[in-house]
Amino acid sequence: MRMKKLLLALALAAFAASAACAADVALTSIGQGPDAMMIKVVMRAIKVTPDYEPLMKPESLTSQKVLVAVVGGSSKGLGAAGIDKEQEVVRTKALCDAAVAKGMKVLIMHVGGEGRRGSLSDLFIDAAAPYADDMIVVDGGNADGIFTKYAEKKNITIKTAPNVKGTREPLSAVLAGWGIAQ
Repeated sequence: MRMKKLLLALALAAFAASAACAADVALTSIGQGPDAMMIKVVMRAIKVTPDYEPLMKPESLTSQKVLVAVVGGSSKGLGAAGIDKEQEVVRTKALCDAAVAKGMKVLIMHVGGEGRRGSLSDLFIDAAAPYADDMIVVDGGNADGIFTKYAEKKNITIKTAPNVKGTREPLSAVLAGWGIAQ
């Protein structure tokens, strides 16, 4: 309950901040795992302050240039958000469709590794990965090649990292290549 209140307070604070001034990067969770919050911390380390909403909707995309979608399914997170997996898939596709329609780049990240994989996460990977302009995946997260399948279709090279902290360099490089960060 305490964690739910904390996440709600953080989401409300991020929403209030994003309403005042849109950032170049929109950050959301796909699957409602905690991983997007960890990537928000990594982004701050590279001097990027994203518009962050765990349940970001298409209308939240305003003038941002990049959508960073962090994929990792969590039954507990979905329950706390009050949605089911089918609703999350619908939200994912609508959000990614809106990003593409606005000409935004889409970065798909999976930072939970093998521990955040399984049929639930795979459902969200299948919903989000077709939209990827680039991907960052931590070690163990692509052991079965699910990300490789989508990367080959899009002719992109997956950037890898040993862990969440290790995503700093590839994340910085991808965003810099898209005109964000240094």
